[in-house]
Amino acid sequence: MSKPILYYVYDPMCSWCWGYRDTWLKLSEVLSDKVSIHYQLGGLAPDSDVEMPLDLQQSLQSIWHNIHVQLGTQFNFDFWSKCTPQRSTYPACRLCLIARKNNKEKEILFAIQQAYYLQAKNPSITNVLINLAEEVGLNRKDVEQQLHDEKLNTELMQEISNSRQFPIQGFPSLVLAINGQNIPVDIDYRDWKKTYSQIMNLM
Repeated sequence: MSKPILYYVYDPMCSWCWGYRDTWLKLSEVLSDKVSIHYQLGGLAPDSDVEMPLDLQQSLQSIWHNIHVQLGTQFNFDFWSKCTPQRSTYPACRLCLIARKNNKEKEILFAIQQAYYLQAKNPSITNVLINLAEEVGLNRKDVEQQLHDEKLNTELMQEISNSRQFPIQGFPSLVLAINGQNIPVDIDYRDWKKTYSQIMNLM
């Protein structure tokens, strides 16, 4: 009998995914021999080279502050003065797909999150993404060629479409696929044990 699948639905530039990182890593570690863990891209914001409106910038900064206060997650607010913020996460999502094919999805996700939230770099920009890809051991030229490939974009659109069929409200989300059902799993941002207990009960 095949293992149940636990889908971790995320966006590499989702601030709550960054806040959940440590708890998720602990949860996924203890579940690794009980379920098959699949990372699934949700796609937060389509391609855009337009500067983010000021009210949205202020709203996102407020969310960062909120996550820091609630969870203790670190953020570098220099991003908002050093970079030109763009509401565009699909380029980073495409890089995650490239990394997945090279068994480096988790590595590139962490690299993108560190660049965005700690190093005040903008992962909406192609050059930033290519540099991050090289840092985790991906071939720079291959990434340059693939990042804007229409076939890759089609793959991303299909994955985002699949994610939208899940019983979820946003990112991050957990969905347990078991006995032909996709069951939403509650996330506790501080305590992995609560989510673990729920998953074990469902199984």
